[in-house]
Amino acid sequence: MELVRGLHNLPDTAGPCVLTIGNFDGVHRGHQALISRTVEHARRLGAAATVLSFEPTPREYFSRERAPGRVSTLRGKLLDLHAMGVARLIVQRFHRGFAAYEAVAFVRELLVGRLQIRGIVVGDDFRFGARRAGDLTLLRRLGRENGFEVDVVGGVEHDGLRCSSTAVREALAAADLRRAQALIGRPYRLVGRIRSGLRLGRRLGMPTANLSLQRRPALRLGVYVVELRRLDVDGAAALPGVANLGVRPTLGLTRCLLETHVLGHDVNLYGACVEVRFREFLRPEARFESLDALAAQMHRDKDAALAFFAAESA
Repeated sequence: MELVRGLHNLPDTAGPCVLTIGNFDGVHRGHQALISRTVEHARRLGAAATVLSFEPTPREYFSRERAPGRVSTLRGKLLDLHAMGVARLIVQRFHRGFAAYEAVAFVRELLVGRLQIRGIVVGDDFRFGARRAGDLTLLRRLGRENGFEVDVVGGVEHDGLRCSSTAVREALAAADLRRAQALIGRPYRLVGRIRSGLRLGRRLGMPTANLSLQRRPALRLGVYVVELRRLDVDGAAALPGVANLGVRPTLGLTRCLLETHVLGHDVNLYGACVEVRFREFLRPEARFESLDALAAQMHRDKDAALAFFAAESA
């Protein structure tokens, strides 16, 4: 799958596409319906299945303090879209100039003129252009005038739950991993590259593999039973672990980090691209009065994770 960072970097030789537009944060079942239909139309029309997404999201741009947490990382989104057959992901920087595009100009200049769309697939609540003035009636009219198809996909429900980004975030905020899995269609996970950290875990007897998160996560901060799997090694097995997702208040820090201790394995993961799959919520993040108190709790968390996997394999 091709990753294009901004419409200005789209090659002139890119050719026509069938497009879907959205943040696709978490690629839940509702997103999957849009993407599957996009891939289907692209194959029929002989065009590239293309996703147009935004960074930051429009809600983050207009109201960063009230914007919701992120369900997934960019690497996770790339993994999901590639698996579904998307040919190209365009990550467009959302800024004042882009937000000012009037609805008709957005379609004629960007979608038709730049992207050469032969079709577009959108949800039944899709709005576009400055002040969200464009609606489905306008989009269908512009499709007739400019020679592209418009396909509108209705909402998706699973076991009585409407599959939406809001519903996924609510499940994650409550650390309800089973409900999140039902909405997404797979176990919840975060994907990223392991970076070096303070090495505090090693000093406390529990070395960790650290994944730094650029955006505030939707998942409740706390300690989880997890499985970690390398994505840059073919056939790598999932390793059991215990992970802390948080800002490390005991150390007075504020940047969110996912720190995973692999159980029973001494592995060097620095620089590796990994998937951390969340299995069970153990406890919320807490501030401790001393490093000794923190270390003692970390080892209790480790014991709880070991008990989880022991019970599962019994």
